[in-house]
Amino acid sequence: MRVVVALGGNALLRRGQPMTVENQRANVATACEQLAPLALAHDLVISHGNGPQVGLLALEGAAYTEVPAYPLDVLGAETQGMIGYLIELDLANRLPAGDPVVAMLTMIEVDPDDPAFDEPTKPIGPIYQPDVAAALQAERGWTFRADGDHQRRVVASPAPTHIYEQAQISLLLDAGCTVICAGGGGIPVARDASGRLYGVEAVIDKDHASALLAQQLGAEVFVMATDTDAAYIGFGTPEQRPIGRAHPDLLLADHGAEFAAGSMLPKVTAACDFARRTGKRAVIGRLADIEDLVAGTAGTNVTTQED
Repeated sequence: MRVVVALGGNALLRRGQPMTVENQRANVATACEQLAPLALAHDLVISHGNGPQVGLLALEGAAYTEVPAYPLDVLGAETQGMIGYLIELDLANRLPAGDPVVAMLTMIEVDPDDPAFDEPTKPIGPIYQPDVAAALQAERGWTFRADGDHQRRVVASPAPTHIYEQAQISLLLDAGCTVICAGGGGIPVARDASGRLYGVEAVIDKDHASALLAQQLGAEVFVMATDTDAAYIGFGTPEQRPIGRAHPDLLLADHGAEFAAGSMLPKVTAACDFARRTGKRAVIGRLADIEDLVAGTAGTNVTTQED
């Protein structure tokens, strides 16, 4: 069975942790311990977030004033390489020597006229105290939005339209490889009037990019692994309850307003889009439950199919 797993940011860096390589190696090891049995049993594709890493590189670049700061597409490529390497290294050490693991830099196309470029919404980088965020906004022209009692930088997040390396990823899967790709929502690129590709200043939402990846690869199951066991109705209230199974047309219509825009809503929307377009199952849940998520016995399962 072909399975696409989108790792949430907590799989690489937990909230409030220092962005050290040691912390990221330890978190990747925990993730790969869960993913290795899946790679042995299925054709596995792994995507991942990169928000904190892109934010850190942006800060490092801004601190070095000898050259202009690198654009977000280049930073996305750099973080894809780093995170892909960490996952590939640990996962390869857990699999038999004859089971290849490949990390692929992945460009994902967007529409240059997407209205998202006019209203940045995608959070990247660490959280800041309000006074520090105000200073950075004045100094560098960054846009910030509230994140609890703190502030976080936001950038444009256009919708993904095409996985540029889809054919190459399919070839690798057919050859028996476990593939790590589309990290951080992919390297954002667009086409000019003559059809030539160029990088754009944006960060594509990881969950929507992963849903498109799963769709284009013909995945039977699309898993979004996060730090909660399911999507909840009434989350944070005494009446909260997990959603075990839902039809994509009813889930957003009945409960869309209950999901947090910066966290669960993109996952629910991506799950609904995948299920609606493919007729296959998308599921949201904890990485620790990954085998049960794939089996359909845990998490929030979004599907058009009857039991």
